[in-house]
Amino acid sequence: MSFQPILPLSGYSGWAFLNRTLESQKENFAASRQVQSDVDYFRENISNVRSATDLVGDYRLLKVALGAFGLDDDIGNKFFVQKVLSEGTSSGESFSNKLADKRYFAFSQAFGLGDGEVTRTALPGFSDSCISAYQERQFEMAVGEQNENFRLALDTRRELAEIASGDLSENGMWYSVMGSPPLRTVFETAFNLPSSFSSLNIDDQLEVFRDKASREFGEDSIRQFSEPEQREKLIRTFLLRKDLNESLGAMTSNNIALMIISSANNYR
Repeated sequence: MSFQPILPLSGYSGWAFLNRTLESQKENFAASRQVQSDVDYFRENISNVRSATDLVGDYRLLKVALGAFGLDDDIGNKFFVQKVLSEGTSSGESFSNKLADKRYFAFSQAFGLGDGEVTRTALPGFSDSCISAYQERQFEMAVGEQNENFRLALDTRRELAEIASGDLSENGMWYSVMGSPPLRTVFETAFNLPSSFSSLNIDDQLEVFRDKASREFGEDSIRQFSEPEQREKLIRTFLLRKDLNESLGAMTSNNIALMIISSANNYR
């Protein structure tokens, strides 16, 4: 992708710069030739899709469809994608309902290509909605090619707002967070949880997440993150802690290198 976001700084100061220039950078990204070509093709052809086979069989349509849900890496996994789409979401036994990553459920639900479901590809506004989501996520990916932490922060701002404003139960919202790889990474980092945390029983993980949220942000509720101020506080905590962890890691590596050099000198 030819567009390159302007990210002259890292850390929280870099995040502040990105926010100041965000709208103009997004506009430039959307106007880039490759993105414009992708969205034009999608807008002109998506209404012809009537089945999972139709969508999976058209690489350019599938590229935008998957990209709108952050599932770009599945572009070559056609059997898997077709199973997600063709089984739909209305049955509790459908494939997408069984997957931990709930982006697949949202993807399948959005297109409605399962047996007995209402196909949505020709509905008014459908293509515009997908295109908007595609542009948003592709911009995040372009940012991530230079700074993965900023990509996670942008993803959190968007995805967490959707979850926190939804109609799921409180536990259901937490499970949605835990089922989203980007959100899980941000929360685990902000809460300073060890890499082994995900191996715990899922209910134990939920208890820890809620306890940490209460300690860090004053409430154990995901609904608090429907407020922009709380989302930004989470992002700030994530970025600062990430920088600290990376700095400590670099210091540890340097100390090990110095110890090796010192030991080598002692044997001369």
